Amino acid sequence: MATMKQVAEKARVSTTTVSHVINNTRVVSEDARERVLSVIQELRYIPSAVARSLKNDRTHTLGMMIPNNSNPYFAEVIQGIEDASFKLGYNIILCNSYDDPKKQAAYIRVLMEKRIDGLILVSSGSDEDLSQLLADEGIPKVLVDREVTGVAADFIEADHVQGGYEATRYLLSLGHHKIACVAGPDTLLPSGGRVTGYMQALKEAGIAFRPDYLIHADFTSQGGYNAFQQLLALSDRPTAIFASNDLMAIGGICAANAAGVSIPKDLSVIGYDDIALASFSNPPLTTIAQPKHAIGQLTAQTLVKRIAEPDAPLRREMLKSALIIRQSTAALVQA
Repeated sequence: MATMKQVAEKARVSTTTVSHVINNTRVVSEDARERVLSVIQELRYIPSAVARSLKNDRTHTLGMMIPNNSNPYFAEVIQGIEDASFKLGYNIILCNSYDDPKKQAAYIRVLMEKRIDGLILVSSGSDEDLSQLLADEGIPKVLVDREVTGVAADFIEADHVQGGYEATRYLLSLGHHKIACVAGPDTLLPSGGRVTGYMQALKEAGIAFRPDYLIHADFTSQGGYNAFQQLLALSDRPTAIFASNDLMAIGGICAANAAGVSIPKDLSVIGYDDIALASFSNPPLTTIAQPKHAIGQLTAQTLVKRIAEPDAPLRREMLKSALIIRQSTAALVQA
């Protein structure tokens, strides 16, 4: 790999001149500039990002920590983050904790060692160690979807209560009263918000909450499959199920098919997120669409602004979701 010294020798200039040409930090004669640029191209010289970061105290790199990259929801949020970051002149280092708090903490330390300028965190779980780690590092950060106890940071989320409420209200409008909910882990804010919205809609409709109609799973297709099996085994089983993400809804539809339950004739199913796969499930999935790309873009923009203005007031943004009606839901047919 060519070095700056080799470029300088071949272009017959000093290494300082090469640096000024690369960084455009001082006026250099046109003749010298052309020689330097020609040699850079000839030798295929690539400036050292590490050296530049040591000099400028900036790497123009953002770290992102997510809990599970197998969930398509995060892939679509990441796309928004990458699009906005690229336009703002930043690169992304992505780490995946697989919902393991210890791995999450280890990766955050690795990102700090890489001298990232800021951190985007979708937490795998909030604990004292994580709070202390983030407080000790003092790096600009944005939390997405899940707050971390004791950590003051910008926070971007969708309105999960509103989304759970809209999903349940739609099922009620179709005539369903026996509505179950397959929720995510009860320790996560998004899951809790969606359950709160579900319960609010039932209460408004004068329908008593049934504990046996609420099952907590893990936001995976297999988790949804298992939860639907439990609900379909009830002697007084539901006529509609709100699954609080699309992966669980799609897994649940597979469980229904295996049990000989027709969707939506025998059971209406509504999901949450509107991942790309939702429109290709069988039948296509009615769902609550989160503004995933917009969440990602706003997250990146907020972090870059925080890097530039570290003392600005903390920002909290809540984006709205929208009901997308497809073929997995239908009006209740009275026996």
